[in-house]
Amino acid sequence: MDTSTLFRLDGRIALVTGGSRGIGRMIAEGYVAQGARVYVSSRKAEACEETAAALGPNCIALPMDVGTVEGCKALAAALAEREERLDILVNNAGAAWGEPFENFPEKGWDKVMDLNVKSPFFLTQALHGLLKVGGSAQQPAKVINITSIDGQRLNPWETYSYHASKSALIYLTKRMAARLIRDHINVTSIAPGAFASDMNKAARDHGGDVAKAIPARRIGFDEDMAGAAIYLASRAGDYVVGDTITVDGGLVNASLGISIDG
Repeated sequence: MDTSTLFRLDGRIALVTGGSRGIGRMIAEGYVAQGARVYVSSRKAEACEETAAALGPNCIALPMDVGTVEGCKALAAALAEREERLDILVNNAGAAWGEPFENFPEKGWDKVMDLNVKSPFFLTQALHGLLKVGGSAQQPAKVINITSIDGQRLNPWETYSYHASKSALIYLTKRMAARLIRDHINVTSIAPGAFASDMNKAARDHGGDVAKAIPARRIGFDEDMAGAAIYLASRAGDYVVGDTITVDGGLVNASLGISIDG
């Protein structure tokens, strides 16, 4: 058994949506460090360019808004102009919306459901041809959906569409995996917990307070997210199909419940 290259991504081509900041950037940086050529995409071209410049020549900016099916198709077409195959797709772009039940608006529902559930499906569909070229029985292509622990447990905030969308994406991951495995494309997901980002301002701005509720007693580090994403994308994760890996310091699976007597 040779494990020296088990987690390497040399020569692999990856696309990370929402890759200019937060969890997407953590993953992109990890992939570059393991030898991959990584395209980072988001709505903001300047942010993509800044990230690409910071991560080096193997990181390329490819800005696009994947909030619509047309945007998903446009991103796939832009990548196809540059590459003949795709080995790794990380569907990370996402949105959240919090508002009281009585006032929760349709636009807050549609924006979140479209970007968090609809876009991962239709971007994967649009890139299906390139992923099939990238995948083989010996080295499957990978699609990694970034879900959330909020799809596995409740948070205290009124983020109705976010909860629904992440739970839906966890199950959609299984269904897509069942279909795409025949094309040598493995679909999995990562459910992050508290990582400092613009999406998770509580962890970013009040990490110490957030950490008190986490069994590991800290929020996630960049390396925690990069490590899980590298595992799934590399040879090390080739036999993981349809599963969701929870990366949250034990909040979902190692927190003790409250005992109510009487």
